[in-house]
Amino acid sequence: MATTTTKSEPSRAKSSKFLQLYGWDLLLGSIAALYVFMVPYTKVEESFNVQAMHDILHHRHHLDKYDHFDFPGVVPRTFIGAILVSFLASPLVLVLHMMQLPKNYGLIAVRSVFGCIILSTLRFFRIQVRRQFGYQVEAFFVILTACQFHLTFYCTRPLPNILSFGLVNLAYAFWLKGNSLAALRCLTFTTIVFRCDTVLLLGPVGLCLLLTKSVSLWEALKCCISTALIGAGLSLLVDTVMWQRIVWPELEVLWFNSVLNRSSEWGTHPFHWYFTSALPRSLLAAYPLCLLGVLVDRRILRFILPVFSFILLYSKLPHKELRFIFGSIPIFNLSAAIAASRIYNNRKKSEWKLLYFALVGSLLGSLGCSMITFMASYQNYPGAYALKTLHQIGHSGNATDLWVHIDSFAAINGISRFCENSLPWRYSKEEGIDMKEFRRRNFTYLVNEHPNIDGFRCLFAVDGFSRVRLLVNFPHILLLQQPKVYVHGNMRSQYIGRVEWPGCPSQLLT
Repeated sequence: MATTTTKSEPSRAKSSKFLQLYGWDLLLGSIAALYVFMVPYTKVEESFNVQAMHDILHHRHHLDKYDHFDFPGVVPRTFIGAILVSFLASPLVLVLHMMQLPKNYGLIAVRSVFGCIILSTLRFFRIQVRRQFGYQVEAFFVILTACQFHLTFYCTRPLPNILSFGLVNLAYAFWLKGNSLAALRCLTFTTIVFRCDTVLLLGPVGLCLLLTKSVSLWEALKCCISTALIGAGLSLLVDTVMWQRIVWPELEVLWFNSVLNRSSEWGTHPFHWYFTSALPRSLLAAYPLCLLGVLVDRRILRFILPVFSFILLYSKLPHKELRFIFGSIPIFNLSAAIAASRIYNNRKKSEWKLLYFALVGSLLGSLGCSMITFMASYQNYPGAYALKTLHQIGHSGNATDLWVHIDSFAAINGISRFCENSLPWRYSKEEGIDMKEFRRRNFTYLVNEHPNIDGFRCLFAVDGFSRVRLLVNFPHILLLQQPKVYVHGNMRSQYIGRVEWPGCPSQLLT
């Protein structure tokens, strides 16, 4: 009896092939997109590139209007990454502008485009993982990454570290592929242009390639020197124009952080902090698994040792942050995926059953920790939420001039130029204003960290994340909040009395 083929079978086959090719990308991309839409705002560490992308998209060649001339930061940063992302996001931002949507949607657009760039580099690395270690290791690599919070959360955030992370992913991929010179080019370029401290990774990786005879010393020198000259020339050309002075940003960063050791002014941690705090928080279940991966598959050892050396070298610097060692996560996840795959394959053997149950439990635990961290992060942008609420309820229909002062605390906790509205709103981020001087200024509203300001009425307060508390009836977890940012109205302003304001907690108004 002949069988008939329905019309839906080819479409099912196409869908199955599509999921096979891009299913893991959809998973990681969906998680990253969720974080973008749920937490669209940015912190002070991202402010340079965020403000630069705003200015490139909205002010274009009018450099005198750019934010970095008013707020240059401690050290200059390169515009190369911001220009690339802005160029790719410009069609989408143009459509949003034609639809007359708020500028904040532009922030979502540029972050989404940036996330696509970073995740595409991670995809290239993942493809090489599949070719070298198999589909199952690739699957566990994605599962471990999806259960972690930091990689998918930060892959859309335009930090210099994440710009560098994209090129580090490419370097790892070329390294796995056996193209040693391409790996060195990627690491050299990102060291020269985006993050000078990547030299601490370039050194161990280059030494490993020399010791394994993957590349000769002469080839390595030619490759690194030529790439360094190209990167330095590109950075000098672009950034001299954008900063209106001769500047190679990463050279100034290197001098500031390493020679002057000024980075320690932003806090210090003990030598072991990366191993006892940063890596456990970022890797979660992958942290113990990556150690097991080295034991079950010796091939990963030549990739782990240079990355471990990179963190060891970085630990000598007193100022430490998780984002500084972000480039180590993919290799550690690869080692952990190898261990997870081996455990899964041997799960029916009696001596492996306990490890298999521990694997499942640790993955669920990682997922739970990521959810808690996400909820805490959601509450961590009180400045942006305060300004958004002010825009919604503080605009009187016949207002001709609404002048808002934003203090440093509010600005570093979520507010960027993408959060600003058009006229009649005006904004000031002037620093160094004495508390008593506000009474003599003509600001309509103040958005700042102080609950009481003479001459102004507290209109409402916005809570922010304070700390996590474990309740007695575990596993209940409480995320504690407290008022972080306050919005005040000038008592002399005619607009204040026309709106019914939420008000501030009475115990704060002393």
